[in-house]
Amino acid sequence: MKILSWNVNGLRALHKKGQFDWLLKESPDIICLQETKSQPDQLSPEVRNPEGYHSYFHFPTVKKGYSGVSIYSKKEPEKVINDLGIEEMDQEGRLILAEFEDFTLINTYFPNGGGAPERLEYKLEFYKHFLDFVENLRKKQPNIVFCGDVNVAHKPIDLARPKENETHVGFLPIEREWMSKVIQHDWIDVFRHFYPEKIQYTYWDQKSFARERNVGWRIDYFFVTQEMLDKVKSIRVLDEVLGSDHCPIVLELK
Repeated sequence: MKILSWNVNGLRALHKKGQFDWLLKESPDIICLQETKSQPDQLSPEVRNPEGYHSYFHFPTVKKGYSGVSIYSKKEPEKVINDLGIEEMDQEGRLILAEFEDFTLINTYFPNGGGAPERLEYKLEFYKHFLDFVENLRKKQPNIVFCGDVNVAHKPIDLARPKENETHVGFLPIEREWMSKVIQHDWIDVFRHFYPEKIQYTYWDQKSFARERNVGWRIDYFFVTQEMLDKVKSIRVLDEVLGSDHCPIVLELK
């Protein structure tokens, strides 16, 4: 089974660029998209319901053209949930959970935290509630995968210019501490587990043409529970794939 995760920076824009067609040709078993930036009436039928996939969306209710996540799955999930159960955390369309027979998959677009100070506070609150959510979930279902744009680089190896970004959102000590806490709770950062020393990024700032210079950040992740780790076959960062300021990552399960 192949699961592809990608912050597409606008699903309609991705479709116009022809990259949604690329996704369907790649034919992963499950596609998890973040930052879809759309409402139901804005998506064409081929994007809303592509042939061969069951499709599920969490659209934001507070702001159009913002946030949003989706899951496309060849196999129909047994259950789909769209929220954390915290009203103020569930209005921006940031989480979608799909339960399958053998495991649970969570696709999340974590808040960026930039701009006004309250947005960083919101991000940290979201982090807290998310960890509580998945910790409670694993008591009932130990086989869990969560993926998405976590919007933080964990270690200096995970971004091109760590020194220059020590005081910038996305690499703040308090954000990185949360990532460490996740790992201390036995959640496995799959890429770093397989590639402890590998330098590879998933996001590049478009305004500064950072991708051409590979001045990037690794802020897109697959995490699995310890119980799920032996089912992981491989993980790949598709940094050659264009169409967004992020690139896709692919997890393959045995």
